[in-house]
Amino acid sequence: MIFNDSKYNTDWEIKPLERLGNFKRGKSKHRPRNDKRLFENGQFPLIQTGEIREANLYINSHNARYNDFGLKQSKMWSTNTLCITIAANIAETALLGYEMCFPDSVVGFNATEDETTELYIHYIFVYIKKAIQNRTLGSIQDNINIDYLTSLKFRMPSFSYQQKIAKVLSTLDAKIELNNRINKELEAMAKTLYDYWFVQFDFPNENGKPYKTSGGKMVYNKELKRDVPNGWEVGVLSDISNITMGQSPKGKSYNSVGKGSIFFQGSTDFGWRFPKVRQFTTSPTRFAKKGDILLSVRAPVGTLNVAIKDCCIGRGLAALNSKSNTGSYLFGIMQNLKQIFDRRNVSGTTFGSITKDDLYSLKVIIPKENLLIKFHQKVSTFDNLIVKNHKENQQLTELRDWLLPMLMNGQVRVK
Repeated sequence: MIFNDSKYNTDWEIKPLERLGNFKRGKSKHRPRNDKRLFENGQFPLIQTGEIREANLYINSHNARYNDFGLKQSKMWSTNTLCITIAANIAETALLGYEMCFPDSVVGFNATEDETTELYIHYIFVYIKKAIQNRTLGSIQDNINIDYLTSLKFRMPSFSYQQKIAKVLSTLDAKIELNNRINKELEAMAKTLYDYWFVQFDFPNENGKPYKTSGGKMVYNKELKRDVPNGWEVGVLSDISNITMGQSPKGKSYNSVGKGSIFFQGSTDFGWRFPKVRQFTTSPTRFAKKGDILLSVRAPVGTLNVAIKDCCIGRGLAALNSKSNTGSYLFGIMQNLKQIFDRRNVSGTTFGSITKDDLYSLKVIIPKENLLIKFHQKVSTFDNLIVKNHKENQQLTELRDWLLPMLMNGQVRVK
């Protein structure tokens, strides 16, 4: 089978992918893979299949680090290596933004000079991903291997023309990447403001000066075992938030073709902030509303996203929204609580889940209402820009995905 065979590209040479470069599996020999001895005081970046799926084009962050012992049973791959997932989330691809390790559930590709580029092969896999995934649909093990990858055949234009195609597509991806970086900066600014006001307690007093630094009255709280601003209360998460625990839809009602309600099962569906739509269900049970905070309640507990629209949520998630319409403060609380969860998700180990009772009873500080409103007004400006950039990225992605097949089969030519 030649994936891009068409009447528009008969002048392009047919080549198996093995002629275009070197495919080699990642390494992770040690078992169990989450042995904390691999990660203690780690310094060598490690990525997993989920991080490849979440990346738009380049992988520029990592959540785990091998130490010397971990690196010894793995391998460091060079910048720009193309990562191809072959298990679980198969045929997902992204390029390394810097040197990293990855496990044997990932294949690394390095292109032959003047034959092709890692970037162009990335777009080939974006083009053929659905076909590869459909091949494994319903199989006992959702995976592929190197022999399968290297045998795939594709009509390849000249090297110089490949570069023209890749430039068109990567220009769109570069704008998506830029919007993602802007959004991360906006979220970092919101978090910094939250920490300044509600962790350090240097919110502006009646004279516009930092409250605690300027000598604002602090009162010791026995429950939190720390000083808090005078007049603030201490409660539990359910005091300030409506919480819905997820529940899996009934029966075999899942599909990926858009029938029924959007369905998010757990953190594997998350992107950077807004979940990526992968599944739908015709038998929804528990719901989240557009704008609700989605919290992973199973390992890794504490991962956060925001619902892009009304959706159904599975047992791996909980949905939260503010009772006082000051959702920016609630999101800040959940980010702060995530640091607590992360301390339990340490060094390659995880704790299994957080129960409904545990979630409802998490201790939180409740500031005065006027301060919450002021904080929400400031941070909602950031949130509006984040949503705007996200919507633009959706449009850019749709344009890229519309152009991709026509460029790859020669129907549209680049001058």
